[in-house]
Amino acid sequence: MPRVKYILLDCDNTLCLSERLAFEACTDLTNEVLEKWGRPERYTVEQLLEDFVGHNFRGMLNGLQKKHGFTMTPEEVDAYVDRELGAVTAKLSEKCTPCPGAPEQLEALKQAGYPMSVVSTSAKPRVVASLKKVGIDHYFPDEHVYSAATSLNPPSSKPDPAIYNYACQQLGVKNEECVTVEDSKSGATAAMRAGIPLIGYVGVYGIEEGKEKMEEMAKLLTEQCNAKAIMYDWKEFPELLKKIEEQL
Repeated sequence: MPRVKYILLDCDNTLCLSERLAFEACTDLTNEVLEKWGRPERYTVEQLLEDFVGHNFRGMLNGLQKKHGFTMTPEEVDAYVDRELGAVTAKLSEKCTPCPGAPEQLEALKQAGYPMSVVSTSAKPRVVASLKKVGIDHYFPDEHVYSAATSLNPPSSKPDPAIYNYACQQLGVKNEECVTVEDSKSGATAAMRAGIPLIGYVGVYGIEEGKEKMEEMAKLLTEQCNAKAIMYDWKEFPELLKKIEEQL
């Protein structure tokens, strides 16, 4: 049976419970931007998550400008991206925890000889901060942590598949020879557009938002993003990986 040549993994809310912490850190900055550019709207953490989960802050600022009808210069965007990165990295370094079961599966994959890489939309310093705080950074050499926000020139954000295409090119593998795990629509869409077999991880929604949202995302990732399998718990990963390998 063919083996997957590389396991590509999203970080935020796939390996690490970092998304909500990050959005807590950037909500104040988002509302500061809206106030400074004369817009009356304000976001809660929950509203920001609903609209922009899976996007990095640069992508979020671009989306806010389109949605609320204002324009920032590239320099102004860069300045806010730098401020957000500092705030989020500090919070993750202090409070980030693993997605339940993820560290154990990473160890099993390492023992089985599968090479692994992180392919994130988030800025690399914040990704590395999460991996280190959770204690799983040793599975991912620095050169195997790819970020749409900082590895690409110009920067990008999922659902653009550019970061997946770049990672596969750098790793020397074909997209279809890999498998990836994503929790969000934007990340899963990037994987689909890159032609990489996808396992949709929805267990995090059960942890943070409840069963109804979890099942809603399972349906969405299957129907809209062509997920090959849905994972409710990381302990299911070996069996799902085997099923995907049987289809290669």
